[in-house]
Amino acid sequence: MLVDRGRGIRFKVRDGGQTVPAFAIRYGGRVRAYLNRCSHMGLQLDFAAGAFFDTEKRYIICAAHGALYDPVTGACRAGPCNGTGLLALAITETDGQVVLISDRYQLASIEAFEE
Repeated sequence: MLVDRGRGIRFKVRDGGQTVPAFAIRYGGRVRAYLNRCSHMGLQLDFAAGAFFDTEKRYIICAAHGALYDPVTGACRAGPCNGTGLLALAITETDGQVVLISDRYQLASIEAFEE
């Protein structure tokens, strides 16, 4: 279950012949999903599985270089992301179930974690 400004869920999506990391978070009461790639170096953002927010729980942060991203839009807000934001994934939520609704990406796997 995704808690507002809490831990995210990591998963993988297929994009053509590649499998790429992605994640979902809840912010402002809505679930948002992005590819798990910092726009600066292409590294995964979270420093521990599902830890995507900065200490104030205001921004998504890249653990490697500190780039900050708007959790609502994925836009770069500060740091070495050079104005380039995160790539959002189209999702929907119905009765607590989050579903990927993309023509380009298909769900490959979901990473479980212990609370």
